[in-house]
Amino acid sequence: MDITATDFLKRAANTSEHFGFVPLSSFKKNTVCKNCGTTVNNRASATDRKTDALNGLLTSSINAYSDYKLNALEGPILYYNAEQVPRSGEVALSLQVLGVERSIAEAILIQTVRAIAKDIGFENSVVRINSMGDADSSARYTRELNNFFRKRIELMPGSARELMKDHVISALMHLIEKNHELAYKSPNSLEYLSDPSRKHFREIVEYLDMSETPYEIDPMLLGDNTCYSDALFSLDLLDDNGDRLHHSPLVVKGGRYNNFMNKYLDEPRPAAGAVLVLKEKKAPLRSPGVARKKNPSVYVIQLGFGPKIRSLLLIDELRQAGIPVYQNLSSDSLSEQLRDAENRKVKYAVIIGQKEYVEKNVIFRDISAANQENVPINSLLTRLKRHHAKA
Repeated sequence: MDITATDFLKRAANTSEHFGFVPLSSFKKNTVCKNCGTTVNNRASATDRKTDALNGLLTSSINAYSDYKLNALEGPILYYNAEQVPRSGEVALSLQVLGVERSIAEAILIQTVRAIAKDIGFENSVVRINSMGDADSSARYTRELNNFFRKRIELMPGSARELMKDHVISALMHLIEKNHELAYKSPNSLEYLSDPSRKHFREIVEYLDMSETPYEIDPMLLGDNTCYSDALFSLDLLDDNGDRLHHSPLVVKGGRYNNFMNKYLDEPRPAAGAVLVLKEKKAPLRSPGVARKKNPSVYVIQLGFGPKIRSLLLIDELRQAGIPVYQNLSSDSLSEQLRDAENRKVKYAVIIGQKEYVEKNVIFRDISAANQENVPINSLLTRLKRHHAKA
């Protein structure tokens, strides 16, 4: 499908906003940020940011964090920003989730990039995913990888041996790029995950299973050790026969980069992001405006891991039906979400707790009428369409 850079940004922005992302530029008008007197020192250079292997676009949030004084904001921050790929000038969109340690951050990012790909005409895709683990996991994995390569140093090409002086992960990534057989015999990072990292990765895989997302666990999907931690992912586009497109018109990569934020910020926050690059399409001189829709009348509220994932899938279903919603999937507080729904003056709240998740129901609350009832989740869409048509 042929799509202009402007149309790509418009559609991607609309989809991103449905999943709770806001434009980065909106923080310029945020009075809390503007009035913040605390400056966060950002020590990352352009060279440091390039360790994300995405031209620094993934870790660009470190600049935004200090420049826009995002440190003044409490709680999670989800934003998107139109970008230009250095040198090529290609158009890109970055999605950032700051302040969310849990796996729901990666789930939101994957669901959003898949939705964007579909919205611009790429129906079929597969997610590739791997994990570098936390600091403890990485230390164990690095040690085993070092031992493995040193015992086989004579089998390694000179270029890989030189990279060993920098870091063993750099050498492995080089061997993967060269399709060297040692890369495929090397230790698997997933075998060295700590208990917290294993739980984090397992939850992401559970989300992929629950959402029936085609995926592959790919131990060859790696990133710079000073940048990435825990999950990395990419979205590969497929043709009508289910084969990967060799020259994909859309490149999508993402991951968690807590390590990077911890290293270069005085006040680090958990961070995960994704970047979508539309190949061979130059970024427009000005980012297109997004048509503002009327405020949503529905707020989706959840409590618990299973309900979070069910809510995320429901939010996507409502997006496809043209029904905008509010949500805060990163929240673990029922009262916080109810209070937010009341402050936003929505008409209806859809609540999914553990009981509703198991019974495949939702609590449908009419806030203005102060009543609620249990509704099967498979009939909720019909009801919301009816209410949405009346609004």
